[in-house]
Amino acid sequence: MSYTVPRAGTVHSAELEIKKSRFLALLTRVDTQDEARQFIARTASEHRDARHHCSAFLVGPHREIGRSSDDGEPAGTAGVPILQALSSHLTESQREADGTGDLSDVCAVVVRWFGGIKLGAGGLVRAYSGAVTEALQDAPLVPRVRCRELSLPVPHADAGRVEAEIRARELVVQPTSYGSENAILHVLVPDTSSELDAARAVLATVTSGHGEPVTGEPTWQDVPAL
Repeated sequence: MSYTVPRAGTVHSAELEIKKSRFLALLTRVDTQDEARQFIARTASEHRDARHHCSAFLVGPHREIGRSSDDGEPAGTAGVPILQALSSHLTESQREADGTGDLSDVCAVVVRWFGGIKLGAGGLVRAYSGAVTEALQDAPLVPRVRCRELSLPVPHADAGRVEAEIRARELVVQPTSYGSENAILHVLVPDTSSELDAARAVLATVTSGHGEPVTGEPTWQDVPAL
């Protein structure tokens, strides 16, 4: 029903220096494998002076797609540790509940400028995973929830009042659309029978039983308020 994603439109970073090597971790939101590969290529182009641009990404509600690249580092010392740092990350609420990580739709690239001192396999694993873990500490993350949209037609004159009453009941209201005869209020509701029934009851109450919402198809939405 939900999972954790980076906030769209952001690139978050953290940098470590270990034995004169610099490790710059960059994290961003991606919705497809192509977007991940484009971000990796763009990062490599922007930091051509670095020796390595190691990466990993996870895509999909169930992490259906996961890839990693060592980009010239010894096998298993960079890409896989980056991927493990992403997949094992816990939000504060997940830690408090002793839960499991569910971060996805995320791409991480760790850029390394070699400082002349070899770190060994163990040192590389710690450096690459540590850079991503550091970047995740205060990265802007939000829940992505499977929702349905309830579209409620109301008279233009009542739209402001009805919307205010819906918001007062802590439902998530999307931008209103306007037709020639009615205003259409759009309410996002988690896609469960209980949540949808409760939302329909609210809409019936605020319209005195005159509103008949149309239920949309399931979609995944970033809905921090839910």
